[in-house]
Amino acid sequence: MIRKLKESVHWSSMIGLFTFCLALVFSTLSTVFREGSSLLLSLAIVAAFIIIGIIADTIGLAAATAKEPHFHALAAKKISGAKEAAYIAKNAPLFSSFFNDVMGDIAGIVSGAASTAVVLQMAKILQTSDGSIVFIIISVLLTSIIAALTVGGKALCKTIAIYQSTNIVLYTGKVLYLLKKMQKAVILASLFTPNTQQSFLRRKQNYRK
Repeated sequence: MIRKLKESVHWSSMIGLFTFCLALVFSTLSTVFREGSSLLLSLAIVAAFIIIGIIADTIGLAAATAKEPHFHALAAKKISGAKEAAYIAKNAPLFSSFFNDVMGDIAGIVSGAASTAVVLQMAKILQTSDGSIVFIIISVLLTSIIAALTVGGKALCKTIAIYQSTNIVLYTGKVLYLLKKMQKAVILASLFTPNTQQSFLRRKQNYRK
């Protein structure tokens, strides 16, 4: 019991730290693109974070319901991304917590903060002040629309996540596979830069001496 509690504390601490860093990045990007942007761009930013939240919730639920043996069978057939999908299914609690609790909640918080800028921009266009009836109506309507889109989208995608969990996790595994390939490509490309080549030749000559 104590061992599991220590593991839980360690995992919670790591998640909390990662959430802080991720929220910092998302909030910074949202603020940078929002400041001085048009109303249409601000609405696009809000919509983007709503979509991110819905997709994250869908992947998290799919990870929790997918069956690991199926991906091992696909990996035996050399299907790209199957090994990564099996890893996701094996560590379902971790990935489900990450996508549902971290990505989903951060996207919801940031979309709510971004909606405030949209309300202010709309109030400015309509030439109304903070606290007026028009301002309150705009704020309430926009908040309600965002809530309806977020909750409705997640409710719709929950059905998809349950019945298409295998495909969703497999596609997520393919994305992880491509990211790994890209990382290897970057590392490989760095080996062929002039500075790296010279350093390698110097080490080779020193070794021969």
